[in-house]
Order: sequence, then structure tokens, then C-alpha cells
Amino acid sequence: MRRKLVVGNWKMNGSRTSNAVLLSEIVAGLTASGAASAVCVPAPYLAQCQAQLAGSALCWGAQDVSAHASGAYTGEISVAMLRDFACHYVVIGHSERRAYHGESDAQVAAKTVAALAAGITPIVCIGETLAQREAGQTDAVVAQQLGAVLEAISADDVAKLVLAYEPVWAIGTGKTATPQMAQDVHQVLRGQLAAKNAVAAAGVQILYGGSMKPENAKELMAMPDIDGGLIGGAALKAADFLAIIHAAD
Repeated sequence: MRRKLVVGNWKMNGSRTSNAVLLSEIVAGLTASGAASAVCVPAPYLAQCQAQLAGSALCWGAQDVSAHASGAYTGEISVAMLRDFACHYVVIGHSERRAYHGESDAQVAAKTVAALAAGITPIVCIGETLAQREAGQTDAVVAQQLGAVLEAISADDVAKLVLAYEPVWAIGTGKTATPQMAQDVHQVLRGQLAAKNAVAAAGVQILYGGSMKPENAKELMAMPDIDGGLIGGAALKAADFLAIIHAAD
């Protein structure tokens, strides 16, 4: 059985004061949950997470990382820097990075390789736009995105991945894929992982990242290949985030 994983992606939100309250409320409410949980926060708040969450059940991570180890890359953050703050996870290839910053499949793959080499678990995001879904291209799009990553890593490293399927048309729009629609894509992704390493594929957590909320979390996570969620807006409210975590039990 794969353990469920619920990860909050704070995006560009937060302040030292509001973060302290939110994190405290989440940690206080985590008792008796069987799911793993984490928050991926803006880089300036990683030190705050490390100080406040050390020893708790709530893990933390970053929202992006450079493929480069160091050097003249102004504004970038290296894997070594993330390790300084004991990051467990890093989100890679989020649709907002792909759309607003032009990240290519090759760049996503390179960042994944860098994270794996540093012992940080990459949460690799994959998903299609509304136009691509309506054109019947969903399976081809996600296969291409995941394929670039799988070509860049070893078969053994498959076990170290977390995937997040995030249909772009369902992020922040209030629209959500039906549980069966999401399951269909998750099944395709697991099959692609299995072609690289069948044993490892069975254990890889594949999260759903398209507007998961307390109202739909339980139904989504009841599907056989949906192993948790990458949560946006609902992760900024402790009660909502905790409700999703407990829905995974």
C-alpha cells in the first residue's frame, strides 16, 4: 500500500506572522493522521519552516530549484541551498513555471536530476491545457512530459520520484477533473513508470493537483492510482488543509 501524501503549494503567498499561525495550526491538527504531509513555501520562508517544523510530522520543501550547482545565475536557488534548510521536497515543472517562465521538458528533467543527486525528493508536475484535452491530446502530452524526465534518470531513481498530475484547466479555476478522469491519467503515468521500472512504479506516489478541496478530496483519493494531492488555495487555510489530509486516511 502506498502511503497517501498531501502537499501544500503556497505559491507566492505568506508572511512571517501569518506563516507562524498557519504552521502551528496545521501541526496541532495532524495528530492521528495516517497520511504524510508537507508544505512547499516561498524560498524566503524555508528558514522559518525549518525552525518551526523540525521534529514535527509536517515536512517542508521549496517551489523550484536550479539545474545548476552554483555560479552566475542571478535569482536562482541551488540544491545545496535547499539542503541547507533541510528541505524534504521540491516542486519541479509546475504549470505556472512552464507557462510564465517558459520552462521546457528538458529543463524540468535537468532540475529533477539535480534534486535527486542532492537527496531531495522532486515533485514533478505534469498536465495538459484545456485546448490539449479538448483535442484529445492528454495522454500524448503527459507522456511527453514524463518521458523527458524518465530519459534523464536511471531505472533505480524511479522509486525516488513523486509525480503530480495537474490539469492546467483545473488549477485555480474552480473546475476539477472527475475522479475517473483523473484516475485515467494517473493510470497512464503509472504505466509509463512501469515501463522504466515495474517494481518501483508500484510504489511511486502520484498526486492530483487540480483544485483538490475538502469537498472532493475523499472521492478523488479513493481512486486506485491517486495517492494524495498537491494543494494550492486550500493549503493556505489550516482547516481546509487538515480536512484534505484527514480525507486521505
